[in-house]
Amino acid sequence: MNSIMEPLLRNLTNKKIILASNSPRRQELLKGLEIEFEVRVNPIDETIPKDIQAEYVAAYLSKLKSEAFPEELAEDEILITSDTVVIQNGHVLGKPSKEEEAFDMLKSLSGATHSVMTAVTFRDKKKQITLEDETIVTFRFLEEEEIWHYIHHYKPMDKAGGYGIQEWIGFMGVEKIQGSYYNVIGFPLHLVYAQLKKW
Repeated sequence: MNSIMEPLLRNLTNKKIILASNSPRRQELLKGLEIEFEVRVNPIDETIPKDIQAEYVAAYLSKLKSEAFPEELAEDEILITSDTVVIQNGHVLGKPSKEEEAFDMLKSLSGATHSVMTAVTFRDKKKQITLEDETIVTFRFLEEEEIWHYIHHYKPMDKAGGYGIQEWIGFMGVEKIQGSYYNVIGFPLHLVYAQLKKW
């Protein structure tokens, strides 16, 4: 076989990667790392405890998703779970349940800076590790007409904070980011790759 076609993560040759996420964005990003995986999801109650600080929510939910697989993993399996939250002024902006809520979220992000936190939990039969990454995002001022255009045409109900940076609103609205772009999409690829490389 041509050496350039051989997988770089040879330590995973005999491993089965399980991605516990229905997010098409996370699935696409993990494929981009040339990693073979299967999708297996156990639903959880994503209610956030009232006493938990915003910066710990992503890690809490990522671990909770991992614990939703109570059965013992096989010797060759590595489970990956993840969660992303948008934080503004110490408050978590979840996924909007209706258009009006999405509008209010985006209106609050307009002309302001917020934090995007993603946590990724890796677990096999012997150990569990959770990594976190933070990206700071600044939006320019968004006109109400622009916000409604995005909501009506891109349906951001499945996205934390009511927006996807990889969509139209990110193209025209994001002035600056500090940190990983892919972390904002929902998967800090540099951390995922580095962790799997040394697993």
